[in-house]
Amino acid sequence: MLMPSIFSNDFMDDFFSVPRVTGFGHSYDNNFSRMMTTDVKENENGYQVDMNLPGFAKEDIKAELKDGYLTIKAETNQNNDEKDDDGKYIRRERYTGSCSRSFYVGDAVTQEDIHAAFKDGVLSLNIPKKEAIPQKDETKYIAIEG
Repeated sequence: MLMPSIFSNDFMDDFFSVPRVTGFGHSYDNNFSRMMTTDVKENENGYQVDMNLPGFAKEDIKAELKDGYLTIKAETNQNNDEKDDDGKYIRRERYTGSCSRSFYVGDAVTQEDIHAAFKDGVLSLNIPKKEAIPQKDETKYIAIEG
């Protein structure tokens, strides 16, 4: 039976969350639908990418560019201990989580071309438009002696 948790941040979270089967029954992943939601806006010079990363600190986020793919990874370890006046726990929650997303930005884009900022839980990336460098189709002939 679905019952709201008195310890969640929002009373209605449990009603709208996605059930996930664990070894101890069902648990509810309340933040999954809000993690890494991304808006991509095209402008004259490139793309503005805004990614929601609620609950993460700037130090938790890594961006990597490899083979034309930009990968954003976020990891966090949180520990919320609350004790009463006698030192007994009245609430003890721990959360460890990670998430990542990859976007193809092209082989011509370099790490220096991408500008990133993190403020109020939103990662903003400016990615320029760059034309792929066409490969020259050079036919090389082998000299035949004789």
